[in-house]
Amino acid sequence: MRPLALGPGAEFDAVRRMLARWGPAASGVGGDTAVLEIPAGERLVVSTDTSVENVHFRRAWLSPAEIGYRATAAALSDLAAAAATPRALLLALTLPRAWRDGLDAIADGVADAARAAGAAIVGGDLTSGELLSLTVTVLGSAAHPLSRAGARAGDVVYLTGRLGGPAAALAAWLAGVAPDPLDRARFAHPVARLREAQWLAARGATAAIDVSDGLVADAGHLAAASGVRIALDLSAAPRTAGTTAIEAGRAGEEYELAATAPAGLDLSGFTREFDLPLTAIGRVTGGPAGVEVVVAGARVDPPMGYNHLSD
Repeated sequence: MRPLALGPGAEFDAVRRMLARWGPAASGVGGDTAVLEIPAGERLVVSTDTSVENVHFRRAWLSPAEIGYRATAAALSDLAAAAATPRALLLALTLPRAWRDGLDAIADGVADAARAAGAAIVGGDLTSGELLSLTVTVLGSAAHPLSRAGARAGDVVYLTGRLGGPAAALAAWLAGVAPDPLDRARFAHPVARLREAQWLAARGATAAIDVSDGLVADAGHLAAASGVRIALDLSAAPRTAGTTAIEAGRAGEEYELAATAPAGLDLSGFTREFDLPLTAIGRVTGGPAGVEVVVAGARVDPPMGYNHLSD
């Protein structure tokens, strides 16, 4: 659907600016609602994610386009955890006066992430405020969505990709030095593992979560939802150079997938298809719900992950 005609006013002028940047990436923007067609036999999968200046990023760290892209990719990563196909997204943008010159670039970043995922931008909201904030709501569909609640005793825990790059970039910025370019790229340009999740689901994955708050913390959410115990070997988790196993276990902003599935997945086949490692890093067992962690054969206290309501 083509965007609807908009009336006069500064707010709608800003929307027109974004629509001019988005072009075919936008569909039907301009009304109070969007109407979507979902393939027969599939279920709607919805998630929302907020990225706030000085909480999730700082202006000195990222370009406006990177901020738009990163906020959108983070939301799309939740669809990946469900093995859902993206269908559409909405952007609620709080735009301070100091950021108005960056609006076009922010819009470009959002569109780049939407196009990469095949999701149409179908609406949202625009307001002013003290800090830049992007809330991205994503809508997808799947015949049999994965959830956090399906892990079963005997499953293997698999991890996509490598851990540690985003945390290393963040540590460098906070120390006042430029991060390694590869670490910076992992922070600024995360990739929602959408196709990878569908590969896992097609091969019997029972549960999944995207690693946004730290591998151990997110495994804890999966264990709680499934009512199982998860044993993780952090030494087995691939990680960037200079990252310890404990650091890899608590590092957030990764947007890799931790999934449970029966043993015997074709790890080399996954790597050939996606140019990305898939690694067995633990097992699901019986017992009280929770996570136990081993490093180099020794049991250690589970490292804490990110707390969204910390002071």
